Amino acid sequence: MGSLVANTYAEEPKTLAIGAKAPDFSLPGVDDKTYSLASFAKADVLVMVFTCNHCPTAQAYEDRLIRFTTDYKNKGVQVVAISPNAPEAVSLDELGYSDLGDTFEEMKIRASGKDYNFPYLYDGATQATARAYGAVATPHVFIFDRSRTLRYIGRFDDVEKPTGKPNHNDAREAVEALLAGRPVANPTTKSFGCSIKWKDKTEWIQKTRERWAKEEVKLESINEESLRKLLKNDTDKLRVVNVWATWCGPCVVEFPDLVDTYRMYRGRDFDFVSITTDKPEAREKALKFLKSKQASNANYILEGLDIYTFIELVDPKWQGALPYTLVIEPGGKVAYRKQGAVDLREFRRAIVDNAVIGRYY
Repeated sequence: MGSLVANTYAEEPKTLAIGAKAPDFSLPGVDDKTYSLASFAKADVLVMVFTCNHCPTAQAYEDRLIRFTTDYKNKGVQVVAISPNAPEAVSLDELGYSDLGDTFEEMKIRASGKDYNFPYLYDGATQATARAYGAVATPHVFIFDRSRTLRYIGRFDDVEKPTGKPNHNDAREAVEALLAGRPVANPTTKSFGCSIKWKDKTEWIQKTRERWAKEEVKLESINEESLRKLLKNDTDKLRVVNVWATWCGPCVVEFPDLVDTYRMYRGRDFDFVSITTDKPEAREKALKFLKSKQASNANYILEGLDIYTFIELVDPKWQGALPYTLVIEPGGKVAYRKQGAVDLREFRRAIVDNAVIGRYY
């Protein structure tokens, strides 16, 4: 999810001060229109929120931001969301609270899925707008008056969970004051959330990839007793089980996505297990494949199990075609099953929206 602190690089842009004028911008929206300050000239109050897809704090505020927009849409208030993150600066292991990264195409998916009622703009290509405003976290709120003078900067409110009653509705109070022609009583608060992912700071992502490449890849035998135990999932983790084979084209094609999914959620209460149906004599071939994919998760090959007995044990609803993927909750309940290649977005939503994982910290 990224560190829940402000970016601390030496060249961190200076955040706008209260009383500063809003810098202009030209950014594409998820509706494929281009927006600038002039696009919102009719608004008496402009609320700009730097936010993103993947950050758990940002996700926790999505519904509130939608309600906020609805509450003020006929009162001269314009809400604009801007994603400041460079997608290439977001590591897979920062996506543990999300099914989506921060690319422009993924922004479109999130906006459509959540039915955003405000423009959602992409600054990730140059990050010039985030630097001009001095955004430090997602979400980070900037509120401007009719003359586009900054009157409030900081948090939306003081509850970073999707539920719960805030003690301080800072953004709402600032907007109400401006609509009434009053000074904002508390114009500056701290923002809390994931740091901005600056595109010139990606060397640590390469180091992470190098570390993954060094992790040991093993292929162990599994018998009927061990398989029953694995499927029972007597743990506190959400477990994904993927059945595959080196001779199965769809298995081979989708496997890298499964490894990436493991890297996304492995820091959470999550477990990924692969089971190959390759014959024991093809063990080295299967292991070679797993090593080529850097599959450092748990990997098994069948030992002394008839394939049809194996199919029944894995899931009586499975017809036997490969690949086959299960998401198993603690205690053995199957939360997701798919014969054939998974729909990656559906699959990841099934993981992150499960109560064992969840989108919020």
